[in-house]
Amino acid sequence: MIELLDSGVFLLNGTTVVPDGPEALVYDKEEARKATIAYDILTSHNTSGCDTNLRIRFDKLTSHDITFVGIIQTARASGLVTFPIPYVLTNCHNSLCAVGGTINEDDHMFGLSCAKRYGGIYVPPHQAVIHQYAREMMAGGGKMILGSDSHTRYGALGTMAMGEGGPELVKQLLGQTYDIPKPDVVLVYLTGSPAYGVGPQDVALAIIGGVFDNGYVKNKVMEFVGPGVKNLSADFRIGIDVMTTETTCLSSIWETDELIQEFYDIHGRPDEFKELKPGQIAYYDGAIIIDLDKIVPMMAMPFHPSNTYTIDEVNANLTDILADVEKRAMVSLDNAVPFSLRDKVRDGKFYVDQGIIAGCAGGGFESICAAADILKGKFIGSDVFTLSVYPASTPIYMELIRNGCAALILETGAILKTAFCGPCFGAGDTPAHNAFSIRHSTRNFPNREGSKLQNGQISSVALMDARSIAATAAFGGRLTSAADLDVPLGKYKYFFDEKIYANRVFDAWGKADPSAEIQFGPGIKDWPAMIALTDNLLLKVVAEIHDPVTTTDELIPSGETSSYRSNPLGLAEFTLSRKDPAYVGHAKEVLEAEEDRRESKEKGRLQRRPKVLKLEEIRNKIIPMIKQLFPNTQKEDIGIGSTIFAVKPGDGSAREQAASCQKVLGGWANISHEYATKRYRSNLINWGMLPFLIEEGELPFKKGDYIFIPDIRKAVLDKREVINAYVVGMEGTELREFELRLGMLTDEERQIILSGCLINYNKVS
Repeated sequence: MIELLDSGVFLLNGTTVVPDGPEALVYDKEEARKATIAYDILTSHNTSGCDTNLRIRFDKLTSHDITFVGIIQTARASGLVTFPIPYVLTNCHNSLCAVGGTINEDDHMFGLSCAKRYGGIYVPPHQAVIHQYAREMMAGGGKMILGSDSHTRYGALGTMAMGEGGPELVKQLLGQTYDIPKPDVVLVYLTGSPAYGVGPQDVALAIIGGVFDNGYVKNKVMEFVGPGVKNLSADFRIGIDVMTTETTCLSSIWETDELIQEFYDIHGRPDEFKELKPGQIAYYDGAIIIDLDKIVPMMAMPFHPSNTYTIDEVNANLTDILADVEKRAMVSLDNAVPFSLRDKVRDGKFYVDQGIIAGCAGGGFESICAAADILKGKFIGSDVFTLSVYPASTPIYMELIRNGCAALILETGAILKTAFCGPCFGAGDTPAHNAFSIRHSTRNFPNREGSKLQNGQISSVALMDARSIAATAAFGGRLTSAADLDVPLGKYKYFFDEKIYANRVFDAWGKADPSAEIQFGPGIKDWPAMIALTDNLLLKVVAEIHDPVTTTDELIPSGETSSYRSNPLGLAEFTLSRKDPAYVGHAKEVLEAEEDRRESKEKGRLQRRPKVLKLEEIRNKIIPMIKQLFPNTQKEDIGIGSTIFAVKPGDGSAREQAASCQKVLGGWANISHEYATKRYRSNLINWGMLPFLIEEGELPFKKGDYIFIPDIRKAVLDKREVINAYVVGMEGTELREFELRLGMLTDEERQIILSGCLINYNKVS
């Protein structure tokens, strides 16, 4: 289905792939690099004047109601006056949450009042999920959009979009830039046409399964071209494109044609179409060759989108595959709860408990229409199995009503719901304990379906395309590939009703009103004060995670915890709660010691509060050991903080809280072998945390040890490649030296770390 080339390639006239090698020497590689679609868009948005280190200004911004409060609060603390570019605040993540009293609607009113004051666009709850609104109303050929959600991907429409943590949007709001090295560009060359029953999620899962583990496209741009593109509708391309986030690529872009032009025409924005295609001779740093004819219905089993199988092989090898899934799951679940799928097998058939078609990936018009056709005249039954369908926007919902597809779905016993992102992050349609859900959504990480391992609760999710979910529903939950059916699928024309948004969305872009009062709820709190990086640093290792990959949902759980999203200290109470429940308590002990140190320095006397147990430990044991090797080091100049070690943290969500929650609890660093995504590493930096790297192998420290880093401030200023650190183990009497690295940092990123966080940096810059 998919082939990865082990070299760069030249693409000639958009149709012929020539691997880099002796026969390709006739082509000028450096000139050909400039012929990609990605190069043209990045260059036109780069303000650095340098071809290798880019400083990007985006055309538009998007956020949702888990992230926009923190972003605007950070920007306000940094001097925000007005939104300088169109900024859309959607309300699609906490629309249906029933926890937290007035918190959700308070945040919505905060967003509306800020749209009035700063000149923004406010999309009320249930109108659209963030990415569908952006596709319908914001995307534009050759444009760039930055969103505070990891699935910010509009490449199929000719828009290069990136999902990042909130501080990167703050920078754009303050007139600053998004700074990255020029990324590699990987060709995704499509041929053929999808077979019956194959949908966009099937193609996406095949790609993810082929590239995630080997990091083939990590932090690179995926550029989709080839003769197969024209055989995919706009909706189909969008469905593939949104899932590129799960490959860990930086962004994506597609060549555009008359079908994309038609998309813009339908949505009343014909001027936003721009024909995009690579030049006659374009060079790519790698290539993924996809024969669409050979893609078959796929599923990603728990607990990662890259854990892919064909549906046919799952059904044919149930015993072996389910045993393998259970074995992998125990790594993700830390053996915290019993987990089995083999009890879902009845009479040799695999039965699931729930189906969900939802959100930015599954809630598109064509996918829901196809599901309706497959379900026509069928019934999902009155037993355990349930099916819920969430159109991605109210205009899509309206058209499903008008063309009759909504009635076809409802007649089966399924439920049609409003636009909402909850099923993607554990805030809606939570399955029962030990239940198994199949979903056309974006992720199937642990906890995102609502599990609480600390309470002994577990359910699990597999990702599938809407077509095969509908086929499974038609048989009462028996796992079924849509390719096994012989049901005619209609071709439905989409009509966009622009009045739906015109009558409800508040649009004040370019019409800021400084006199408008911002409406705060009692759950909206300011960020706590943070200090600059100290001359020396003493870190206590308070958590140690050895999973191959740690997701942001494991660092700060999504779901019901998001009700505290606008209260930094309240949300921080959940940090690592599903991975290391003792973390918060240990981090607070270290934070209390640091607060006592600060008071001592400010008041010029030694505070001796007996309750600060960690400070007594540091005074009586750790500092004396440090002074043996560094006699001139003053204890007042040693900042005290916590750190965690994780092998590869930060896969998944762009939520900045994965870093900020550690910071408000006194975290000063992460130590890892590798960071799973650029966005998580950027979140650490923007919250003033040191993104340390350590070589693979046996760790020189363990949980509970202290790490002393002398002259850390000078090391950051001097751009030292290697930073010497010392383990101050509780059982030893000598400091053990080892090496840390910070990796590549821009000058601005170094200053943010030195300042203690982006807010501090902007106050003085």
